[in-house]
Amino acid sequence: MAMKATKKMALLSIATSIGTLALKFCAYFLTDSVSLLSDALEALVNLAAGLVALTALTIAEQPADDRHTYGHDKAEYFSIGVEGTLILFAAVSIIYAGWSRFLHPVLPDHLGWGISVGLLAAGMNFATARIMLKVAAEHDSVTIEADAKHLLTDVWTSAGVLGGLMVIVFLPAWKILDPLMAIAVGLHIVVTGVDLLRRSIDGLMDVALSPEEISKAEEIIQAGLPAGASFHALRTRKAGATRFIEFHLLLPGETSVRESHDLCDRLEESIAGHLAKASVTIHVEPHEAHAPPASPR
Repeated sequence: MAMKATKKMALLSIATSIGTLALKFCAYFLTDSVSLLSDALEALVNLAAGLVALTALTIAEQPADDRHTYGHDKAEYFSIGVEGTLILFAAVSIIYAGWSRFLHPVLPDHLGWGISVGLLAAGMNFATARIMLKVAAEHDSVTIEADAKHLLTDVWTSAGVLGGLMVIVFLPAWKILDPLMAIAVGLHIVVTGVDLLRRSIDGLMDVALSPEEISKAEEIIQAGLPAGASFHALRTRKAGATRFIEFHLLLPGETSVRESHDLCDRLEESIAGHLAKASVTIHVEPHEAHAPPASPR
């Protein structure tokens, strides 16, 4: 069910991107505003990102196989990496177009119509992004979260562009605002693209869980240990929505295999009950093997 919900969000993102793309290019052709062109180019990236997200989610839902024994969850990190790269390419194009118009300023035409069409497109993106963020939180999908945040970024940049164009409506002498806003949009998008690339690299490099989640795991393990038991060598990572947690469990040497197995089962169930989609691996060792050496007399 989780994957079906996230795929629906990817399809919703694609549908919204197609609609806003048409509206924003319409606004650009009506006005010849380079800042509206920058907004339209970002919509084009939104569409590409939505298609990439759908592809990644389709791959990620495939079950584990002989070649991918841990599943295909990391496909989501490739998705946000591609999205970040697309955003950076769009940012460079936007900054270049803005700089060219800055050198040769032109007063945009029919700004009233252009602003109205832009507001409609921004409203569509905002409504879609809110729905997607809710689903991303429910199903812990980094792909849908990244796509939704990209749409929200588009909303705020659109708001800035449209606000600047409204200034030009009343103060035509300020036409230089048009290319300046385009450049500002491009620089803002650079920040978003770099952040997505960082998250992609973190996921592909098996970055540990957040400090809060690690502390929670340590707390759960400690609370479930009987007298005379301890743990060490805790390692964590995350692939898509799955959290991998590994540690060594130190037990008294006389503990039976049955007792060790039952304790491991209880710890695994407890961790999975507090950390969503946790895959826990426990290595049992005799406590005596890690006892400090006796002090020489």
